[in-house]
Order: sequence, then structure tokens, then C-alpha cells
Amino acid sequence: MSCCRMLDGKVAIITGASQGLGEALAQRLNAEGCKVVVADVNIDGAQKVASSLSDAIAVKVDVTKLTDCEAMAKAAIDKYGKIDILVANAAIVKSGAINELTSEAFALVVNVNLNGYFNTVKAVVPYMQAAGKGSIIQINSKSGKKGSFKNGAYAASKFGGIGLTQSLALEFAAEGIRVNSICPGNLLNSPLWVNSLFKQYAANQGITEEQVRAKYLAQVPMGRSCEYEDVANVMVFLSSDMSSYMTGQALNVTGGQQMT
Repeated sequence: MSCCRMLDGKVAIITGASQGLGEALAQRLNAEGCKVVVADVNIDGAQKVASSLSDAIAVKVDVTKLTDCEAMAKAAIDKYGKIDILVANAAIVKSGAINELTSEAFALVVNVNLNGYFNTVKAVVPYMQAAGKGSIIQINSKSGKKGSFKNGAYAASKFGGIGLTQSLALEFAAEGIRVNSICPGNLLNSPLWVNSLFKQYAANQGITEEQVRAKYLAQVPMGRSCEYEDVANVMVFLSSDMSSYMTGQALNVTGGQQMT
């Protein structure tokens, strides 16, 4: 029933939403009553996700290109007339020791994860300013709070993201626009980890994939992986009026692994 949906009638844009965490967050926004703009460089995947939602459109966007982000925002306005929520989720990971990681790989990670966040907000925020309200949520990481072994490009991009979140929160607070980050722990059961990161980390740490999983689980006081639902719950809270007095925050969703 609509009375139970926390975001009924709101319009949300989510980037990096063609698969994985982004897809799960798009589905949750839909379940909470949002009209959803599913944005991703993988337009086929974005269209598949959008077709599974109640009221959604798919938009192809490369977040490293401001013009793409501006077209995405315009598509949302043309279709729905407003943008209430922006979830900046698009991100990539390229791990490796500094003497192995190329400068091009480092620059690409920063370009997608940090510059892409900037471009996405820059394109969307004028519409929120015109409306006098909005909630911007960056999907960050525990690696935005603490360095990550042989994963410096990702951590650097995520540390920068929290700095940008805090700065934007100060910039827009008087205009009714809130800006916050969510810092998930390791999504060890996700396709990203199962199909990619376990292999990357096993290779650059000289251990097996099973040992990688055990290592990361051992770091979590609550003893389990972060799941999509854990992140989605906090996203809904930050999107809703229940968090109306919160801005500039980077909220840990880590099972106690990160506490500051």
C-alpha cells in the first residue's frame, strides 16, 4: 500500500544502475514509490532494469562527461518534471601496488569515482536549487575513511568523495538541499566481489580467493558480509524527510568494522 512507502511520488536518478548494487538500489527506490531514472554507460543493462520497474526510464551516461550528465538531468525533467533524489553510485575499482598500477589506471578510477560524482551533481543540482529542495546521496565506501591495502586509487577517489560531500553540504545547506555519503563495508556476496575483486585481491596479495574472503570477514565485528539491503535501508532514510536535519555526513554501514 502507498501509505507504507517512504518515498511515494518522488523522482530519483541513480547512476551505475545497470547491475549489482546500483540495480538493487533502483529496485528499492521503486518499491518505496519513486519514479526512477536508471542511468548507466551500459544502456542495455539500464533498459533491462528500467523495464522491471513500475515507472522508470533508462538513460545512457558516462559520468566522466559533463554533457552526458546534463542530458541525463534533462531527460529526468522532460519525463517527470522534477528531481527529488540523486544517488551517485557509478564507480569502478582497479587495485594494485603502486609500482604495478599504471598512472592511466589511477587516473581512470579517480575520473569515474570522483570527477564523475562532481559532474553528476553539477548537472542535477540546478533543478534542485530551482525547487528549493533535494537529497543527494553518494555511495562511497569504508575505503573513504581508511586506506585500503594495494588499492590506493580507489581509496583516494573515495576519500575525495567525502571531502566533496562535506563541501557541497555547506554550499547547498541554505537552499534546502542535503548532501550525504553512505560508506558500505565489503559486499562479499555481490557479483563484483565474486566475479572480480576476489580474483584481483588474491593475485595482488599472494593468497587464495577463499583466504581473501576469510580475511575480510575476520575484520567485521558482526561477522557477516555487507548486503545490498543494508545499503538500501540507509539510502531510503537519507532520501526521506526522516533525515531532514542531516547533511554533510558519511554514514558507515560496515557491521562495526569502521566506527569513525
